[in-house]
Amino acid sequence: MENSGENTGNSFMLKICAFIVDKRNLFFLIYAILCIFAAISRGWVGVENQLSEYLPRTSETRLGLDLMEEQFTTYGSTKVMVANVSYDQALLIQKDIEDIDGVFSAELDDTDKHYNNGSALFNITFDYDEKDEKCLVLLDEVKKYFNKYDYYLSTTLGDTQSELIAKEMDVISVIVVFVVVGVLLLTSQAYAEVPILLLTFGSAALVQMGTNFLLGTISFVSNSVTIVLQLALSVDYAVIFLNRYKEEHAELHPREACIIALSKSIPEISGSSLTTIGGLIAMLFMQFGIGRDMGIVLIKAILLSLLSVFLLMPGIIMVFSGLMEKTKHKNFIPQIPFVGKFAYATRYIIAPAFVVVIIIANRISAGTPYVYGYTKITPPLINEVQAAQNMQDDNFRSDNMVALVFPSGDYDTEKRLIEDLLADDNVSSITGLANTEALNGYTLTEKLTPRQFSELLNIDYEIAELIYTAYAVNDEDYAKVVNGLANYKVPLIDMFMFVYREVEEGYVTLSDELMDKLENANRMMEFAKKQLQGEDYSRILVYLNLPQESDETFAFLKKMHTYAEKYYDEDKIYVVGESVSQYDLKKCFARDNMVTSVISILAVLVVLLFTFKSAGMPVLLIAVIQGCIWINFSVPAIQHDNLFFLGYLIVSSIQMGANIDYAIVIAGRYTELRQTMGKRDAIIDTMNLSFPTIITSGTMLAVAGTLIGKMTSDCAIYGIGKCLGRGTIISILITMFVLPQILLVGDKVIELTAFVMNVPLQTKQRTGTMRIDGAISGHIDGNITGVIHAVVKGNVSAFVENGDVTMMDEEPYDTGAKESEFYYSEGEEN
Repeated sequence: MENSGENTGNSFMLKICAFIVDKRNLFFLIYAILCIFAAISRGWVGVENQLSEYLPRTSETRLGLDLMEEQFTTYGSTKVMVANVSYDQALLIQKDIEDIDGVFSAELDDTDKHYNNGSALFNITFDYDEKDEKCLVLLDEVKKYFNKYDYYLSTTLGDTQSELIAKEMDVISVIVVFVVVGVLLLTSQAYAEVPILLLTFGSAALVQMGTNFLLGTISFVSNSVTIVLQLALSVDYAVIFLNRYKEEHAELHPREACIIALSKSIPEISGSSLTTIGGLIAMLFMQFGIGRDMGIVLIKAILLSLLSVFLLMPGIIMVFSGLMEKTKHKNFIPQIPFVGKFAYATRYIIAPAFVVVIIIANRISAGTPYVYGYTKITPPLINEVQAAQNMQDDNFRSDNMVALVFPSGDYDTEKRLIEDLLADDNVSSITGLANTEALNGYTLTEKLTPRQFSELLNIDYEIAELIYTAYAVNDEDYAKVVNGLANYKVPLIDMFMFVYREVEEGYVTLSDELMDKLENANRMMEFAKKQLQGEDYSRILVYLNLPQESDETFAFLKKMHTYAEKYYDEDKIYVVGESVSQYDLKKCFARDNMVTSVISILAVLVVLLFTFKSAGMPVLLIAVIQGCIWINFSVPAIQHDNLFFLGYLIVSSIQMGANIDYAIVIAGRYTELRQTMGKRDAIIDTMNLSFPTIITSGTMLAVAGTLIGKMTSDCAIYGIGKCLGRGTIISILITMFVLPQILLVGDKVIELTAFVMNVPLQTKQRTGTMRIDGAISGHIDGNITGVIHAVVKGNVSAFVENGDVTMMDEEPYDTGAKESEFYYSEGEEN
């Protein structure tokens, strides 16, 4: 027996597919366990809400934030605006709040920064670090107190914003599911197809959410939009497999049809997913970490969707196969021959016109007004947190605050730096140890002699001298003790804190009145020092008369470095704040924009080269989708609509990776039909056959993106959804009404640039009983051309492509069976 031990690629694939179908109960059990586990593990996923956490580690913001976390204490705080109160009422409220145990202060004064238009704004600071859970308990207590007032509260404590966004996305997800069901009802051929697709996707979505804990922490963007995008991006795979099954089921029993359909769908669906994954891979190379985060989560979502289609869906189809027969309905998707006819008639007009359009779109889209913060964007929904912030901003002036961090140890130098900055018109005020008033007009860092100290505290000069002597000895400054203390000066904050320690340890005794004064002063100074002075670095809080985001603001940030570099080393100065974060994001975008564009195009190009085996076709398809991207982002440029930069980076990658599938469907079908038809007939049939697939997938992605863009209060998610919905609609229209003309005009180019990558056809001549798998052209007791999986008894002389002929010892089934009958019989696993 010749080649008796060989298994061809196709027969091996069939065996795997038969195993999946026959062992469907095993896969049902596996997925049931996975879904139960995922439902539990969803709660283990950490969500990061701060965009600054995803900046490169080498950015000034990240370096500065890490240093501040190490050196300083940032106390929990909240701002509360109370409307319709008199100033006297506000003072009573202030006293009540400061009496709450754990509240350090409730700042209020009669300036327009705290009392305006019959409203009072309280800056409430807690005694605990903002990461301490006690802050959340105190926050609840503060909210409870203000419930009797018309109040508006804003704070960075807790995850209120992310919780509100999660609720919005839950609503969007439910609506998207209804839309998907509606689309599937229209595009399906049997009502029972809908639960098959929903069960397949629902399982993949749940496993996707449950496995996010493996990544530790994901961004709020990934957490919010991944499920909706997973549905829109991967539902194609389930539809492709289901359509294959229906084609095979026209001739075969459900089991055999399912096995054959799966064997054909695995390479087809895997190839389709590669373009989407290729586009997402570009996001992994972004410096801004949210791109990597979202890329990883979406790639994982697509891979899990593939597994769900390959392993779970065959069994579900087998369960519902009978019901699919009973619930068949007429096809609601019409034939569209007019599109193909229009394409053929206008091929020499539309194709060159599109070239002109995308050149213009390229120039216009370059002027898209990208922004890097939320202050210049108004989302379609305003949640309660944003509403409270807006009320505060409408009634009270809000300064733009940045922190300037520099080496500590010299209060005089810090004072000179503060004076330089205050002399600049762009600075409204500064909070630092060197300019914070303590007592009787003295600042915290002002240096006092023993005489001044005794007058300040109203104590005997001899006692002051003793205290200064003890301080000098403690500081090992013995020269001052020997040479006299009259001119010995010590910073007020250092002396007060030294005296307090001495009293605490019992070395010094003070009167009750003086002790109260000392305790209050020490509490205030300790609080200020922990916020503004660390072991190695100090910081000052600089309030600017500039918006958070503008060219003037970014220019002044550089100027702040210039001021500080007069006194400190350049590499030991950090400016940190929202404005700096947005400036760092702007610098990231310049690099990420180029990287994502180049990598997504290259990744998709490689996939298309192997798919079409032509150099011309990939270039045409990528040019079409890239043109769609330029047209998409020309819209905000024309409308002067500010767009959060993340929307471009993510949507352009998704558009290139996912929307190009529509172009591939049309191009692939056209290439196939051109082998047997003329251009006109081929393009008409191509559009008729491609329309159901494109309208099904495209509608889902367009609706998902549009809903996200219309029903969220987060500016980043709003930008992504709006651009994705609009971009998908543009891609559908271009691929339906422009790509056909381009294919017709470029037909010759595609043909001339084609190349062969297949293994050469092999001539097989056999006599006897043999197994044949593959695309063949030749003579089997009668000429045959096509793809077959059969056992033949007789003579074979044929070319075999992508397969082989394997000699067999004996017939595996009844010799009375037809020679073209499918090899696997019901119940057999092999």
